[in-house]
Amino acid sequence: MFVSTNPATGQSFARYAAHDAPAATRLLDGCGRAFGRWRDTPLAARLDILLRLAGLFEDRVRDLAVLSSREMGKLLPEAEAEVRRCARVCRFYAKMAPRWLADEPYPAETGRRMVVHEPLGVILAVMPWNFPYWQVMRAAAPLLACGNVLAVKHAANVTGAALALEALGREAGLPDGALRVLCIENGLVAGAVAHPAVRGVTLTGSARAGAAVGALAGAHIKKAVMELGGSDPFVVLADANLGDCCVAAESARMRACGQACIAAKRLIVEQPLVAAFTENLAARLAAHRPGDPLDPATTVGPLAREDLLENLDRQVRQSLEKGARLVLGGHRLPRPGFFYAPTLLTDVRPGMPAFDEELFGPVAAVTEAADAEEAVRLANATDYGLGASVWTADTARGLALARRIEAGMVAVNAVPRSDFRLPFGGVKRSGYGRELARSGLTEFSNIKTIVVEDA
Repeated sequence: MFVSTNPATGQSFARYAAHDAPAATRLLDGCGRAFGRWRDTPLAARLDILLRLAGLFEDRVRDLAVLSSREMGKLLPEAEAEVRRCARVCRFYAKMAPRWLADEPYPAETGRRMVVHEPLGVILAVMPWNFPYWQVMRAAAPLLACGNVLAVKHAANVTGAALALEALGREAGLPDGALRVLCIENGLVAGAVAHPAVRGVTLTGSARAGAAVGALAGAHIKKAVMELGGSDPFVVLADANLGDCCVAAESARMRACGQACIAAKRLIVEQPLVAAFTENLAARLAAHRPGDPLDPATTVGPLAREDLLENLDRQVRQSLEKGARLVLGGHRLPRPGFFYAPTLLTDVRPGMPAFDEELFGPVAAVTEAADAEEAVRLANATDYGLGASVWTADTARGLALARRIEAGMVAVNAVPRSDFRLPFGGVKRSGYGRELARSGLTEFSNIKTIVVEDA
């Protein structure tokens, strides 16, 4: 049984029956049958259905957003923006797929040479709770356009959102089983990966989950894409615009209550600016109003689950024990639900959880760097490598430093975000493979070479 619990109150409000192993096998069998029908559907017809799905997202913005806010605590405006983004990614691939999936001719002395992209089959998508619609649709839109089908193992606490996506796909005209939700416990994922219809696995989650599922995919020789979060550096040089970088740092730590994979986690500030940066950011964080995510006056909601809150509190306490300084917050709020006070730590160094681990919550960790060279060393002093940013008045210098930072995406004077026009993914323990852009369309395709010689 899966239970939806409102993190703003701590009260459960919905229950869903789980699928056992035989039920999961039957559902995956159905996905395999759906693949045959979907693969043979002409591209133009597939893309028409994708456009209908976009329209349904646009029509249901409010209802879908309220559901995800109740299940995982996201502020209603943020949840609504997420739903609209799902519509945009569907429209994007409906527009770009004909060009990107077209046969590619290659030069030949005789006859013809070409490369074609063909779908693989059922792709198992293991998805997290923090962006319950977007995480699925940024994988689903390109995979469906290519002719693959999806079996979604979503996080248990957002089962309602997962089933809402399945229903939207059915209403848009997808064949039964082309977008199927598996309500399975983590222990049944191995069986799903092993199912003969499953030809690939995409996972967004922790490095531990990625290591386990990636190993399963490797054991069965199935393609995998892993997006595993990070401890993203936010490098502020002494010549940066203080107001701009503080606004961006505040947004990074407060958006989705700090529960975004690519949000800045480690704020690495060059020494001449660190005092002013800390003072400015502290004032911004202190002004936030925790509360019901459906209340327009709320500016920071709860964490999604109590265990996440407890882990965040452990990271803060252990960092303080190791020498970090508490400027603001640092405690659970005395109210129902899973609320943590907006928190600011300074004097954070390697060896502390706030530096070494991914912070998933409204906690900002400031590390002082003597100069730009030390800032780059600190930025790379992590097992992760998803996103990063560099803030400076000298964009040429910023670009030069960006090239030296080990990450899948680096922004200069901007906050890195997953953008469906650009490849997205990480290096090191942040994973491998790429989503979005053309990569999202072709990662799970058979890149087939065809040679034709005249008789």
